[in-house]
Amino acid sequence: MSVTTLLVASTGGHLAELHDLVPRLGVQDDCVWVTFDSPQSRSLLDGAEVIHVPPATSRDLVGAVRDLVAARRVLRGGRFSRVVSTGASVAASFFLPAVRSGVACHYIESATRTTGPSLTGRMVARMPGTGLYTQYPSWADGRWRYGGSIFDAYVARESAASRQVSRVVVTLGTQKYGFPRLLERLTRIIPASAEVLWQVGSTRIPRMPADARPQVPFAEMQQAMREADVVVTHAGVGSALTALRAGQRAIYVPRRRRHGEHVDDHQVEMARELDRRGLVLAREADQVSEADLLLATRWTVSARKEVEPFRWTNPT
Repeated sequence: MSVTTLLVASTGGHLAELHDLVPRLGVQDDCVWVTFDSPQSRSLLDGAEVIHVPPATSRDLVGAVRDLVAARRVLRGGRFSRVVSTGASVAASFFLPAVRSGVACHYIESATRTTGPSLTGRMVARMPGTGLYTQYPSWADGRWRYGGSIFDAYVARESAASRQVSRVVVTLGTQKYGFPRLLERLTRIIPASAEVLWQVGSTRIPRMPADARPQVPFAEMQQAMREADVVVTHAGVGSALTALRAGQRAIYVPRRRRHGEHVDDHQVEMARELDRRGLVLAREADQVSEADLLLATRWTVSARKEVEPFRWTNPT
């Protein structure tokens, strides 16, 4: 029987991860995407069959219920034989009716979860028969299988000399949490002569950069990163992947819960993991320096020619 795969993910890092993993899952020839309508999803999934559903934010019960209603409508008719998701809450909304209908469900926990599953991961783990996968062998167990990491596909290389810092990309994400500590620091250390693209999301400081924007179209962001001398980003997985695809070893700065910059400190662990792999230069918001900007210009990132398939149960 032909298998049609439904690929489900929230926009942002979850969508970026699933998009990068699909070639390693071997399902790209017969799949349909479910995600939120955004500049990122329209650019990243251009040419693919996409079903847009209502957006749901972190711990958003109303949004999750709306997605549950959408899931029942999408799954009606029995077109899909398998659902694969990297989260977040939209995964649970689709898995619930899928499991009840006998559709195979597979959940790949986000690379941001370095020590254990997220709230969504814990929820879907209670659904019988769901395949569960972690990107870290350190917390794999009898229930969660280690499948590999999205970051296995990249390698960083250092050149002999630094370049002038002429073009800089700063992205603080587009989520509801601000990151004023980092924005204030960068306005002090980035050379006044540099051309800067500022994507600041909801972040506000007394002296905002004149050309700061809440959100930059995804295609524009990709092009700007490819042309930049330095990329500085909050420690989100989506921002990391965008920088890596652009060949950049970004200065990677985690948000801290104690400063009200996120709901927890998972970005701290994410920064440590990517710094350990050599794929980013991890720094705290109050430690980023002009020397870091110069150091970042010496590095490039490229995709590995061969990457192992993601190790998952792939029913056909």
